[in-house]
Amino acid sequence: MMACAAVRIAAVVGLLAVSLAAASTAHGQSASKLWRIGFVGAESESTSRHFLDAFRAGMIDQGYVEGRNIIIDVRWAEGRTERVRSLITDLIQHKSDVLVILSTQAALEAKALTKTIPIVFIAGDPVGSGLVSDLGHPGGNLTGLAITLGEEFLGKWLELLRQVVPKITRVAILFNPDNPVNTSRLQAVQDSARQLNIKLQQRSVTDAAQLDAAFTAMDAAHAEGLLVFLDPLTVRHRARIVELAATHRLPTVYGLREFVETGGLMAYGSNIPALCRRAALYVHKIIKGARPADLPVEQATQFELLINLKAARALGLTVPQSLLMRADQVLP
Repeated sequence: MMACAAVRIAAVVGLLAVSLAAASTAHGQSASKLWRIGFVGAESESTSRHFLDAFRAGMIDQGYVEGRNIIIDVRWAEGRTERVRSLITDLIQHKSDVLVILSTQAALEAKALTKTIPIVFIAGDPVGSGLVSDLGHPGGNLTGLAITLGEEFLGKWLELLRQVVPKITRVAILFNPDNPVNTSRLQAVQDSARQLNIKLQQRSVTDAAQLDAAFTAMDAAHAEGLLVFLDPLTVRHRARIVELAATHRLPTVYGLREFVETGGLMAYGSNIPALCRRAALYVHKIIKGARPADLPVEQATQFELLINLKAARALGLTVPQSLLMRADQVLP
């Protein structure tokens, strides 16, 4: 009897040893895995490198070191939407474990190309564009962060123009019709314009070569102000847009601080670098085993108003003190 008991104890000890060894091996494999993160920027590195830098900083916050436990495989579309599909296909072929996608159009391409690789996006109107069916329960292999540009938000752009140009009644909108998000943006700003008794002029561009003609058309229609919708095309060519707005003496509101830093008049929008940094947390959760379908899409919570006084003086405008006091940053 004692011999049998000894045999049973030895067997149990042996099984425990095998289990512990297997667990240790599995843990070692997980710890030593080099995770490959595919990063797609819709613009160019020269104009949008700081978005990537913010994401990298976020990964460092989560304890990752490039070359040790992650590889960030970067692709830039250079503002050309026709390049996005091939870039994402290349990242898929290079066995990316997670894709981080900046822009709605690029995220839609990624969604069409893979149903298995987790996708973390930073995009506008994820539900309206068809990226996800519900912010709280995105489903599928996508989740991420939403750039908020709803009716109330876009209405503030018009209010900003009204404050610096009190008698303004005609406002042009510069946008890319190929961006699916712009359909809902146009509807939202039209609703706000009706309430403010402002007439809108839509000027669409799908290529930078069309910018000069668009601004000439604004002149012909006697536009008194301008809104520029965020898009890979407008972000990439922001220096040219800011220059044309100044040449045609159009007070302009943008959705990104970088336009004001380039010389534009005003910007009110989401802090995109902050969203990029936040995206790293989503990647970390996915690496740790979370499913994108179970990670609610987070809406932007950090908004900033920037005003460029030099641009205002060049346009002969006086920015009200009340507006300056509300600004997060005033450039002299």
